Amino acid sequence: MTTRIFSGIKPTGHLTLGNYLGAIRQWVAADQEPDEALFCVVDLHALTVEHDPARVRRLSRQVATLFLASGLDPEKCTLFMQSHVDEHTRLSYVLECTAADGELRRMVQYKEKSARAQRTGESVRLSLLTYPVLMAADILAYGTEEVPVGEDQRQHVELARDLAVRFNQRYGHTFTVPKVTLPKVAARVMDLQDPTSKMGKSGGAGPGVVFMLDEPEVIRKKVMRAVTDSGDGGVVYDREARPGVANLLDVLAACTGGEPAVLADGYGGYGDLKRDVADAVVEVLRPVRERHAELAADPAAVEKVLREGAGRARALARPYVDRAYRAIGLLAP
Repeated sequence: MTTRIFSGIKPTGHLTLGNYLGAIRQWVAADQEPDEALFCVVDLHALTVEHDPARVRRLSRQVATLFLASGLDPEKCTLFMQSHVDEHTRLSYVLECTAADGELRRMVQYKEKSARAQRTGESVRLSLLTYPVLMAADILAYGTEEVPVGEDQRQHVELARDLAVRFNQRYGHTFTVPKVTLPKVAARVMDLQDPTSKMGKSGGAGPGVVFMLDEPEVIRKKVMRAVTDSGDGGVVYDREARPGVANLLDVLAACTGGEPAVLADGYGGYGDLKRDVADAVVEVLRPVRERHAELAADPAAVEKVLREGAGRARALARPYVDRAYRAIGLLAP
């Protein structure tokens, strides 16, 4: 029996090592069928903050190309652009009529970004408050059973669960209640210069962020300059007391298939650890970068995959969304 999964990534920056280890590689490893594994470039979510339209389009194409370069096979999964499937926005409004203002204002990302905007005197777009509902619609529109995401997205999936349960209780059973699935290792790769913060794709060209398309020499330089921890305690895996070293060990474990604590026993100093991490990251990303170059030279092929994927996604989502419309009280067209 197959399990339907859905996940997506915003085109708000160049994809990072964290995106690859924490999400994309897990998707590729899943036993997939076209109607049961859906992966999406969630481009509508990129509009919640100030943005350059041309950059959003460019990054959307790049993200889709990297999905394919990483090994997502359009014969085994459905790959599409969120904005190409109207059912996402159709369902989002219905779910907004189910959500409460207070629970959206408690979402961590809204609280952090709105607080920063207030400090800088910027305005906050309404979509920044409501986009977790759109994310819930992304998930619930397909009868999704599992959502493979990084730890930082758990709260959003929990909202989707809450809205599904609430809608089902009020209007009759309509939605499948999804669950979060997290990768065992490197679920949240941290910034190499600030190991208490996530390695984010919107972090510009910071020295602590390894991008999937970085050249080998750039990767090595960033890893060798990674922040470790003060003291002479050697290489020890301790997320709380030694976050810098723990982050390097997490990355090495994710790249090599080892266990972070076991790997730590093999190192007497930071230098050897960093060199091995750099080598491992370069080798993990090498085939992705090479395949991306081939695909980028044939954009029409990528567009064909997205067009066919959107057609499959629309056909899958429409019955679920139509059922939700009927359940909440709307007349069929």
